Amino acid sequence: MEVNINSLKKTARLAGLLYVIMCIPTPYALMYVPSHILVDGDATATTRNMLVHEFLFRLSIVSQFFSMIVFVLLAFVLYRLFKALNGQYAKLVVAFVVVQVPMVFLFETFNFTSLKIAKGEILQTVQTEQKHNLVMLLLSMHDYGMMILEIFWGLWLLPFGILVYKSQFIPRIFGLCLLIGGIGWVSNSITFLLFPAYHPFISKFIMVIGAVGEFPIILWLLIVGAKMRKPQ
Repeated sequence: MEVNINSLKKTARLAGLLYVIMCIPTPYALMYVPSHILVDGDATATTRNMLVHEFLFRLSIVSQFFSMIVFVLLAFVLYRLFKALNGQYAKLVVAFVVVQVPMVFLFETFNFTSLKIAKGEILQTVQTEQKHNLVMLLLSMHDYGMMILEIFWGLWLLPFGILVYKSQFIPRIFGLCLLIGGIGWVSNSITFLLFPAYHPFISKFIMVIGAVGEFPIILWLLIVGAKMRKPQ
């Protein structure tokens, strides 16, 4: 058992490390950069900001690609960690993660295309005002896509939470937190689609729920890794 728990600890800590690395670019790409570029209802100002902060914008695209690659690695490490407990749920974790990769790459293509239009490298015969509107349209498509993608942000946490809850080497409370966080992200996306008037209000609480749901398990995996629970 001692050898087994040591192996679990190493795998769990690797998962925690990958989890941290994956999460670092997300606030930059989805919060920091848009706050410096997007001007609600003003396509011209948005296009100008994009050109002024071109490197930041390009870096946000690359950071999303990097984050998704690490996300896939995390999914396979978690599969290795939990496959002996329940292979089906472990495979679901991987599936819900992998399906997000092509979606994110597509959405970031919208961002990159908007930059090419803003710089005048494509659609050179289109009038300036129309170019600015196209830039805003593509940026909006990116944001709408990411909001819809939150469904999968939540879905992958559900089998992950069940595995954590059923495991004997991670406290059950972390599994419950993951389940609550997963339901929160799915609810946020559905609210955005069905009840957009309520979304700005609800999303503030969902951000807190998502952080509370995932942050504890990240710290546990990174610091403790795995620790066998005492029999009840």
